[in-house]
Amino acid sequence: MTEIRDPAQLGATLLAAINGADLEGVVECYTADATLELPDGTIVTGHDGIRAFYSELLTSRPHFEPGQAAPVLIHDDIALTTARIGDTATAEVARRQDDGTWRWILDRPNVMLDRR
Repeated sequence: MTEIRDPAQLGATLLAAINGADLEGVVECYTADATLELPDGTIVTGHDGIRAFYSELLTSRPHFEPGQAAPVLIHDDIALTTARIGDTATAEVARRQDDGTWRWILDRPNVMLDRR
C-alpha cells in the first residue's frame, strides 16, 4: 500500500498509477467508502465501483499529463485538492486516515470552468 503522508501527493500518485496501468495503485488513492463521479455524471461508491471504472479505463493504457495543481486547503483531517487541466478542473476531498495517511473520499475529476 502506498504511504501518502501529504494530501498534495494524491494527484501525482493517482497519475503515476494510471499511467503505469496499476489498478490497485489507483484504488489505494481512495477510501473504501469513497464516491467518484464518472465522466458521464454517474456516481460510483466504494472500492468495487472505483475498481470497475478504472479497470475498463486502463485496458486502453491511457497516458495523462499532470494538470496545474492548486495549493491544498487543509482543515484538521480534511483536505481539498484541485487541479486545472485545460478547460476543466478537478475537485477532490481527502481525509486523513487513522494511520496518518491521506485518501480521497470524494472525487469529481471533471469540473467545467466558466469560459467568460
